Amino acid sequence: MTQPTNLEQVTQAKHRWLKMPSFTVQIFLGLAIGMCLGYLATIFGTAEEPLPWLVAILNWVGSSFVSLLFALVPPLIFVAMVVSINNLRGVANATSLALKTLLWFAITALLSVSVGIGLGLLFEPGLNTSVSASEVAAPSRVGGWTDFINGIIPNNFLGLEVRSKLVEGEVTSSLKFNALQILLIGIAVGIATLKAKDTAKPFLEFAEATLKVLQKILWGVIRLAPVGTAGLIGTAVATYGWSKITSLGWFVLAIYVGLFIVGGLIYPVLLRLNGVSALQFYKGAWPAIQLAFVSRSSLGTLPVTQHVATENLGVPASYGSFATSLGATTKMDGCAAIYPAVAAIFVAQFFGLELGVVDYLLIIFVAVVGSAATAGLTGATVMLTLTLSTLGLPLEGVGLLLAVDPILDMGRTALNVTGQMVVPVIVSAREKILDRTKL
Repeated sequence: MTQPTNLEQVTQAKHRWLKMPSFTVQIFLGLAIGMCLGYLATIFGTAEEPLPWLVAILNWVGSSFVSLLFALVPPLIFVAMVVSINNLRGVANATSLALKTLLWFAITALLSVSVGIGLGLLFEPGLNTSVSASEVAAPSRVGGWTDFINGIIPNNFLGLEVRSKLVEGEVTSSLKFNALQILLIGIAVGIATLKAKDTAKPFLEFAEATLKVLQKILWGVIRLAPVGTAGLIGTAVATYGWSKITSLGWFVLAIYVGLFIVGGLIYPVLLRLNGVSALQFYKGAWPAIQLAFVSRSSLGTLPVTQHVATENLGVPASYGSFATSLGATTKMDGCAAIYPAVAAIFVAQFFGLELGVVDYLLIIFVAVVGSAATAGLTGATVMLTLTLSTLGLPLEGVGLLLAVDPILDMGRTALNVTGQMVVPVIVSAREKILDRTKL
């Protein structure tokens, strides 16, 4: 064998030097670069107005990345539902899988809200705050028990709706989609396709081909995640900073301690009890978790959540598409369990109102069942207003917490998405359909 020439050695060394780091390393680099750029924007600008042009660039990069993901959500939910329901026809326990998924949704929500209540009583955030009563303000959106009925009935086949709002004296309209309605439409079409049998075979083949195409597009978008992450986290650092935390320090601390306990202790224990390595789970789930943290959107993260659950964590594609899509609309341990529990206790303490045993049981009930009632809507504020109205607490207390909501929303959303992957993994492991070679 001939020895490589000096030129060949130099070329090989250059190729090694130019080799891209792993995707995980790229994500961490994106986080670090974004935080540095966001910090620079505050240094060269002011606390009230960070460097405008840099913030504008970071915001454009981050929002463009999330928009690309959001564009994939409606067709992905619909096609994934049709294909997964038809793929599940060969699985004898398909109905059992769905019921066990809902059961584990409830179990993890119960554990999460219990942690939230315990921390609310321990930290007493409503008594240890410097927030002023002048900041009391009624919320713009209020959650109610009828929202599920109103939200689940589609207005049109595509689950689309036009929303209008008043901005600086002018009415602006935008086209939005209702994920729960699209989910319902996909399930209905999937069942109809299943019953049509051979007649619907061409349609099913089209749906399967469309899903493969969407997955290819999705992977291309995911490759942009390091850049999108830099823009999102940079915007967050520059826009929100951490100065607002001081007046609500105990409240913020209670929420993040709760998120850590559920995500860092309870989930790992549940995974371990079902024969799954928590370390391997978090290693595989990391791309979706970090994107959820910086994007603050469970639905925007859904395409990545589906991809990670099936490709990294070993959940069967036919079941994973169903479970993650359902989870993105109804499974929110951060927004619907920990946050409203601590926030309700904060509001009660702030206004000098005492909560009894029945009130705490109502908080648990709302956390376990309420996320389905507000599934047609989005945001932790909706779940908080549903909890406060159920308890008869002042809705104006919501305004006290808005200053730190973006900071909390990053952690809440990360836990939401983590839970949306934990449950399918646990159910798959218990049903012995988990592909452990991928995990």
